[in-house]
Amino acid sequence: MGETREPIPNRNPNPGEEEISPSARLLFETLTAKGKGKGKGKGKEGVVDGDDDDVESALSSTGIPPTHDIIHEVLKLCYAHPSAGITFFRWAGRTHKLTPYAWNLMVDILGKNRLFNPMWDAIRSMRHDSSLSTPTFVSVFESYCLAGNPSDAVMTFDVMDKYGVPQDVLALNSLLSSICLLGGGGGGSTATAMNVFEKTKLKIPPNADTFTILLEGWEKERNVARAKTTIGEMAVCLGWKPEYAPAYDSFLTTLVVGLQPQEAVKFLNFMKGKNCFPGLKFFSNALHTLVKQNDAAHAIEIWDVMVGGGGTGSGLLPNLIMYNAMIGLLCNNNHIDKALSLLDEMPFNGAFPDSSTYAVIFRCLISNKKVRLVGSFFWEMVKNECPPSHRDCCRAIALLFDGDDPEMAIDIWNYLVENCTFEFPLDDCANALLIGLLNLNRLTQVWRFAEDMLDRRVNIYKSTMEKLKNAFHKEGRRDRFDRLLMRWKHPP
Repeated sequence: MGETREPIPNRNPNPGEEEISPSARLLFETLTAKGKGKGKGKGKEGVVDGDDDDVESALSSTGIPPTHDIIHEVLKLCYAHPSAGITFFRWAGRTHKLTPYAWNLMVDILGKNRLFNPMWDAIRSMRHDSSLSTPTFVSVFESYCLAGNPSDAVMTFDVMDKYGVPQDVLALNSLLSSICLLGGGGGGSTATAMNVFEKTKLKIPPNADTFTILLEGWEKERNVARAKTTIGEMAVCLGWKPEYAPAYDSFLTTLVVGLQPQEAVKFLNFMKGKNCFPGLKFFSNALHTLVKQNDAAHAIEIWDVMVGGGGTGSGLLPNLIMYNAMIGLLCNNNHIDKALSLLDEMPFNGAFPDSSTYAVIFRCLISNKKVRLVGSFFWEMVKNECPPSHRDCCRAIALLFDGDDPEMAIDIWNYLVENCTFEFPLDDCANALLIGLLNLNRLTQVWRFAEDMLDRRVNIYKSTMEKLKNAFHKEGRRDRFDRLLMRWKHPP
C-alpha cells in the first residue's frame, strides 16, 4: 500500500455558519430530524436499526449529490451525533467512493464517542480499501488517551504495521504526544510515554520532536530529575543545535519552575557556548516565574544571557510587557541603576516605555529617597507625556522638602496647577506643599500659596490649618492667619 498522507481530522470539528454550504446544512438537518427518536447510538456502540431506511430515503429525496466536499462538511457536524454520522456515511458510500479523509473523519467520530468496536470495524474496512494512513492511527491514539486508556493507544501502535502502516518516527511522536498531553491522568502520563520511548528507540531512531514532546511532558509535571535525564540523552543522541530551541525552552522552564533557577543559569551559559539558545517561550515563562518569586538576582543573570549586549546575547528582543515586568522586579529589589539602564536601552530594542514603566521607577526613586533623581526624572516623565499620578506627586513633594530641595517641590506643584484636569483633586499635594513650606518657616510663601489654593477651591485640611495657626501665632502674624481662616470657613 502507498504511504499517502491524509490530513488528521479536524480537532474542532464544528465549523462556523459561514463555513457550511447550504447543501451540507440541509443534509445534516434532514439527517438529525429523521433520527431524533433514536438517541445518539451509544447504547449499542453506534449500531443502527432498520429505521435508517427512512433516513436514507429522506436524504435521497433532497436531490443533493454527496460530493466529497459535502460529505466532509456533514461528517464534521456529526461529532455529537455518531449514529447519524454512521447513517450518512453508509448512504453516501452507496453512490460515491469515499475519500480516505472521509474514512478518517468517521474513525475519529467513533473514537471520540468511545465507540471503539465500530471504530475498528471501520479501520478493517479501510485496510481492505487501502485507505489507511498514519493520520488514521493518530486519531485512534488520541481517542484512547482522551478516554483515559493510554495502554490501548500503545497496543494500537504495536499492531499498526500489521495494517500496512509503518511504525515510523511520525507515528511514534504522535503516540507520545497523545499520551503526554491527553492520557493517563494523575500526572503519570509522561512516564508512560517514556516507557514507550525506551522500548522503541533502537527500532525507531528518535528525532528532535521526540525529545521535545517528552521534555514538554516533564515540564507540565515539573519533574526536574527526569527532564535532566532526557536532555542528557538528547545531547548524546542528537548533539546541540540551534534548531532544537523548543526542546531547550521546555527543559530550562522546568528548571526555573522547579525552583532550580541557578541550574537554569548554569545550563544557559553552557548552551551559549554551543551557540544554542532557547526562545521567547522560555524567556517569558522564566521571567513570569521569577517575578512571582521576587528573585531579581537570577532574573538579571537570565536577562543578561538572553538579551545581552554587543552581540553577546541570543538576539532576542523583549517586548514592552517583558521590560515592564523586569523593571518592576528590579525596582522592588532596589536595583535602581539596572532599572534605569534597561529604560535607556528600550528604544534601541523597539520597545518604548509607557506610563507604567515610568511610574514604577519614579516610585522606586521616591522610596529610596533619591532626591536629585526624583526631580530630573519628573521632568523626563513630563517630556515623554507620561506624567506621574497625583498620589506620586504628593509623595515626591514630601520627599523633596525632606531632602532639602523645596524649589523642585514647588515646581511640581506649579506643574500640577497649570495642568490640572479636575479629574483628580489637588488636595493631598496642596497640603503636602503647605506643610513642607511651614517646616522651613517660609510663612510668606505659605500665606501666598494658601490664598491661591483657596481661590482655586482646593481643600486645605483641618489638621493643616491647625499647624498654620500655631506657626502664624508664634510669629506674631495672627492677622494673616485670621484672614485665611475666614476664607477657609466661608468659601465663595
